[in-house]
This record gives sequence, structure tokens and C-alpha cells, in this order.
Amino acid sequence: MNVDNLFIGIDSGTQGTKAVVFSEAKGKIIAESYAGYELLENPRGGREQNPEDWIVACRYVLTAVCGHEDVDPALVRSIGVSGQQHGMVPLDAAGQVIRPAKLWCDTETVEECDTLTDRLGGAGNVSSLIGNQIAVGFTASKILWLKEHEPENYERLATVLLPHDYINFWLSGEKKTEFGDASGSAYFDVRTRKWSEEILAAIDPTGKLESCLPELVASDAPVGYVLPALAQKLGLGEQVLVSSGGGDNMMGAIGTGNVTDGVVTASLGTSGTIYAYSDQPVVDPDGDLAAFCSSSGGWLPLICTMNVTVATELTRNLLGMDLATMNEQIALAAPGCDGLLMLPYFNGERTPALPAATATLAGITSQNYTPGNVARAAMEGVTYGLRYGLDIMKRCGITPKEIRLVGGGAKSDVWIQIVANIFGCPVVTLESEEAGAMGAAMQAMWCWSTHSGSQITLSSLTDRFVRLKDGGRCDPDMAEVLLYDELYKKYLRLNEAMRQTY
Repeated sequence: MNVDNLFIGIDSGTQGTKAVVFSEAKGKIIAESYAGYELLENPRGGREQNPEDWIVACRYVLTAVCGHEDVDPALVRSIGVSGQQHGMVPLDAAGQVIRPAKLWCDTETVEECDTLTDRLGGAGNVSSLIGNQIAVGFTASKILWLKEHEPENYERLATVLLPHDYINFWLSGEKKTEFGDASGSAYFDVRTRKWSEEILAAIDPTGKLESCLPELVASDAPVGYVLPALAQKLGLGEQVLVSSGGGDNMMGAIGTGNVTDGVVTASLGTSGTIYAYSDQPVVDPDGDLAAFCSSSGGWLPLICTMNVTVATELTRNLLGMDLATMNEQIALAAPGCDGLLMLPYFNGERTPALPAATATLAGITSQNYTPGNVARAAMEGVTYGLRYGLDIMKRCGITPKEIRLVGGGAKSDVWIQIVANIFGCPVVTLESEEAGAMGAAMQAMWCWSTHSGSQITLSSLTDRFVRLKDGGRCDPDMAEVLLYDELYKKYLRLNEAMRQTY
């Protein structure tokens, strides 16, 4: 009888952390656990978390899955970590966190983005240096903010890590990062896969910042082994690898089998993302598309919007509906909501770049102002936002054959159909709903196999283990596709008109 190989995937997100155990022999997840935590907010747009909360959650979920009745922790070969992108985790010389991490959704650093872009000669020069813009969500402006607003903390700075790198540091004691997550920092050149000396000098001309950056490693490389004391507590073996890991979108790509040309993934999570695999960098001359590296050895052109389930959950809570009731009401409402239209910019917006934007509900009349229409307007509004991103990807030469839909919104049948109709493209859902954690486990398997001398490819692993849900294909209704094409144009006109008010 062959001994099973187990792989743990950790997905550390904005709302909580999930761990899964994937069995190679059974070809499926055999255990999972979740722990939540809070977001720290301020009226200036600050969005932060205490990294210790992530570690408490990681301890909880790892203890739970390693103690599951179906799991023999001694068979765990490797652990992979998926983490929320762009966050700034500042450490002192002793490896202790200096202050709470500023997150991807933090918009307190708009001024620093403008300052850095100006110092570097404008957006065109920035793009030529790194293939991206210095967006408000990215890490670079957060470091300049720290330097200018909390100079005493910047003075103590010895290492800057991204969230998933910090969890890897806790697991292994190693301070390393990989190309995918690093490319969302805005001080990493996605073409050369190196730190940008020019961007770093624009943040701090003394050269200190460059010495604070972790070592870069390839996507199939381990960062180290689980520390002996932690391994012993969890019942793990002595040499459990910690893979390079990556950002949540990079791991979501692996978890949806988006590691070869032709696959496009859309995520309906707290934020919205849509991305595709490429064998070469895809740099958008207009700067709307994020030219990220993937965590699978290639590149991952990506669009991110700030508000997806943020908008639908705020609306649901306002209307006092549970999820089932909300979906029922949306299904009963007509496409287009009888004229109601929402710009869902509750947390500002990243694509288009409108960090100071606020949400708008337009077209209200005494006849259409109903709970069902308001709820559907929120759902349609965030999907129009993702359609805006898909159109940018098409402009950059990416043609979707189908959309692999993940995230909390992918559990809603009515939302799946709305996505298919607004995108005008078939939508499929996956057997495993845990794209980030699944991708982390798949990368951990790839890393362990490579480290063990195997020549196995990541695509062969995802072809084998990432499965589409039976009956999970949704084709667009062509009559509604034509209707939504006109409604989307109305959405774009409203978006342009409201720009003047932000």
C-alpha cells in the first residue's frame, strides 16, 4: 500500500484565514478550518490589521487540520501560503512587528503615490521602470507614508515583508519573497524580476530601504522548513517544506488551473479580480492593467476592483435580508433594475483609479425604488466594474474562452448568470470553492516534487486535481447580453459624469 502525501494550503485574507489539507492519493481536500479577525479602519482611508492576528488564526487552523481524524500530520510534506497582496509588514532588527500592517484596501496614501510618481518623472517613466504604476493599494506608497508620518518607526525599520512573506517567516524563520507577490509592491520590475533601484531611491535616497528587502526566490523554490518547535507542536515531521507561496490572486490562479494560455479567472470576493496567464509580460501603456508576475513561473496580467461583496453585503445588511432572501429578490427583479444604477465605490476604486470616489445610486424613481431593485443594482454594479476590467484585458490582447468564477459570489446562481450575461461569455465554477488555499496546496506539492527531484510540471498537477463542478457551466442569454451591452454604456456615462464630483 502506497503511503499518502499530504499538502497544506493556508489562505490568509482580509477577513480571516483558512487552512486545507490536500491528499495526493485521494485527489481532494480532506480537512479544513477557518478563523476570522477584524479590520482596523480610520476616517482618513486607513485600513490596517495586526499581523499577530494572522498568526493567532494560523495557529488555530493548523492545529485544527493537523488534529483532524482523517489527517496524519506525519504525512504532511509541504505547506504553501496564500496571502492578501500589497500589505506592508514592518519589522525591527529583532524580527518584531513595529506597527499594524497597512493593507491593500488602505487609501490613506494617495498623496504619497502622487509624490513618488512626480519624483520619478511621471506615469510613463514609472511604467518603463517597473511595468506598473504606483497605485494607492500597492506597497511603495505605504513605505513612504511610514517614513514621512512615523519617522521614529521608519528609523526602527529593518525588514519590510508582504503579508504572506510574514506568515512564511513565522513558519520557517526565513525572510524571503517570490516574484508574483513582489510584483505588487511597485518597487519590483516585472520584466527583469528584480527590485527597482530607481523606485527604492525615490522612496529613500539614503539606500536604507534596499537593505530592508527580503531575498527573492523562484515560484517553485522552498523558502525553508517548518521550524522544529512548531513542527513538534503540530505533529509534523522534521523536514516539512514551506513553499515560496504567493499573493492571493497568484494562488487563486493556480487553484483554478489558470497556469496556461486561454483561461481567465474572475473572483467575486471582498474585492474583485480578473486575471489570465501569459508566457511574457503584458504591460498596459495606459496603466490600467496590473502587469504582475504569476506564482507559477509566468506572468499574470490582472485587473482589481475595490468593491464586490463589500457592496452586496452592505446592501444586504441595510435591507435586513439573509442571503437566500436577497438572491430571491434579485432573481425576481428585472435586468437593469427598472432604471436603477449603482457605482459601488464604497471604498474608493482602484480600476478605474478613483481612490477618493464614493458610491452612487442613480436613476431612482417612486416606482423603481424597491428592495429587489436596490439589491440587484448592487450586484449588477460590481459586475459592470469587472466588465470594465475585462475590456481592458481584451484591449491588451487577452481573449477569454470561458471565465472560471471563484469567491463568495460564485455561490449565487443568479450572480453567475448575471456575470455570464454582462461579460457575454460562458462561466464555469469549480468543484473546490477554496481557490486560494487550493492553489497554495498545489504550489506546495509542486515545490516538494521539484525539491525531491521530479520534473513534474505545475500544469500537469492542476490538470489532474483542479476539477470543474458538474453542471457548473452557465452560458450567456444572448437577449440579455444585448440588453446589458446598452446598460453598460449607461454605466460608463454615469461613471464619467461622477468623476467631476470626487
